[in-house]
Amino acid sequence: MSAETDMIKLYSNRILALAADMPRTARLARPTATAKKRAPLCGSTVTVDIVLTDGIITDYGQDVKACALGQAAAAVVGAHVVGLAPDQVRQGRDQLFAMLKNDGPAPDAPFDDLLVLQPAKDYKNRHASILLAFDATLDALQNTTASA
Repeated sequence: MSAETDMIKLYSNRILALAADMPRTARLARPTATAKKRAPLCGSTVTVDIVLTDGIITDYGQDVKACALGQAAAAVVGAHVVGLAPDQVRQGRDQLFAMLKNDGPAPDAPFDDLLVLQPAKDYKNRHASILLAFDATLDALQNTTASA
C-alpha cells in the first residue's frame, strides 16, 4: 500500500466530519480549573476549562489547535465528558492509549467513537496530538484537587 493511500485511509471522512463539527469550543467564563497541553513533536495544543461539581464534570470548554486527528479526538471527548467523574475520563484516556500503543480494543462507551482513530496506531508521531484532549482534561481535573 502506498504512503498516499495510507494517508487517505488515515484521514477518513468520519475523522474529518468529527474534526469539522467539534462541540464545546467556547472557553468557559468561570471554570473550576483550566489546563493547557502541547504535543512537542507537532506543536498541537489543547486548552481545556472544566466546571467540577460534587465530583462530576458539569461544564466543559476547549480551544483546540491540532491536526484533524487531534480535533476528532477532542470532538469525541467534548461530546461526552460532561456528566462524567474523573475516573471515567481516566479510563477513556487509558483505553485510547492502549488502542494506539498496544493494539487494544476501542475505548468503552461513551468514548467508543474513538474507534475511528484506530488506523492512527501506525502513526506514532500523531499519538500525542490524539491524546491531548484527554491529557488536558485530566490535568484540569488534577488542578481541581490541588486547589481544593
